[in-house]
Amino acid sequence: MESRCYSQVFNLTLNNFDNNNVNRIAPSSRKRNLSLQKRIKSNTMPDKIIIAIDGYSSCGKSTVAKDLARKLGYAYIDSGAMYRSVTLFALRNNWIVDGKPDREKIINGLGQISITFRFNKETGQNTTFLNGENVEERIRGLDVSNNVSPVSAIKEVRQAMVKLQRQIGKKKGIVMDGRDIGTVVFPHAELKIFMTASPEIRAKRRYDELVAKGQQVSMEEIIANINERDYIDQNRQESPLRQAEDAIVLDNSNFTLEGQLEWALKRALEIINRKNEGRN
Repeated sequence: MESRCYSQVFNLTLNNFDNNNVNRIAPSSRKRNLSLQKRIKSNTMPDKIIIAIDGYSSCGKSTVAKDLARKLGYAYIDSGAMYRSVTLFALRNNWIVDGKPDREKIINGLGQISITFRFNKETGQNTTFLNGENVEERIRGLDVSNNVSPVSAIKEVRQAMVKLQRQIGKKKGIVMDGRDIGTVVFPHAELKIFMTASPEIRAKRRYDELVAKGQQVSMEEIIANINERDYIDQNRQESPLRQAEDAIVLDNSNFTLEGQLEWALKRALEIINRKNEGRN
């Protein structure tokens, strides 16, 4: 049965938030980071830190965040999946017509949404559930991508998501990626990374990702989607995409997956080590 593949990480309900399991470390992470976790459990490491990763769409934020969280034994939080789930719910209820979201209906419907992230033991990845339904693949489709930016720009939607994200971060030990994590959600995060890549590279990555999933898309559609999302993300009134003043820039246009992880892990360990030295 499918349920045997999953261990629930945490549940996000807009009217009843449960933070009990947010820092649970996945079994695969325990094996790969045993020595690090022993140090954490024995209290020879400092308090856990918050790592905020922001940047443009399709520049690999989630990949870096997932890999970094796995290496550190931290929880990975996909803030984008939260906004995409709200967007999917709105689409299904016909609250978005011709690309224009019905603000009032979406705001009033937030209380009907429950978002659950569950760790899939077979894939080693978190899976997103919307009101109990596995929507991990569905929220990555082009129809959701084309509408998530205007939905995310709704003030009340962002306020609801930010409130949940901050509750998740109370215990630290998390890596969260998004558009406003280092500027709005966690302005005091110990490590902030701002990711970017050339538009051509981003479009090619997104195209390859969707085609690999069997979706019929054109490169022209992808480029148009990326350009539109960039504009909306940077020009919305509520929490626009900005590089935090103290963020470190990672342009991964020419990085391998291993290279970008090594780059991010080095910065994280430098901060953790400094905190450890100050503690001793």
